[in-house]
Amino acid sequence: MQTIINAISEKHPDAITKQCDAQGICEITIAADAFLEVMKFLHENKPFPFDMLTDILSIDRMPRTPRFDVVYLLLSTKNFTRIIVRTEIGEGQEIPSVSRIWHSADWAEREVFDLMGILFSNHPGLRRILTWENFEGHPLRKDFPLEGKDFDKPFDTTTIQDYC
Repeated sequence: MQTIINAISEKHPDAITKQCDAQGICEITIAADAFLEVMKFLHENKPFPFDMLTDILSIDRMPRTPRFDVVYLLLSTKNFTRIIVRTEIGEGQEIPSVSRIWHSADWAEREVFDLMGILFSNHPGLRRILTWENFEGHPLRKDFPLEGKDFDKPFDTTTIQDYC
């Protein structure tokens, strides 16, 4: 896996801010300004094309600044190599969408947006996916009340959309 780290470092010298081995899987932290270019490089890299995005998740690190980690789990189906790519972003900061690189990112980015409030720039249809349209807040943030915000209000059926 060191070859992919060296290839990224050669093409984008200041992109990798941290790297470690997470139980046999390489994990790298990418600077936010180099994030999209590194993700394109990982997808198009000839020896290790990470052609499958298996998941996207986010972590609220409040009170740390920057507040959020956005984590991408990638797989190369050519040689079954995995890599974990992490980037750190602040409150209200946008991260570029990778849905044009991996189409499977579309719904995963919508889920992260809905539950954590992280904005993805150039996303084809960034809207709520698990909560209703008028829902206030983002339920997986550490500052979201444990009881919920609006459970004492009646459910608004006008916000239900027909997706069929």
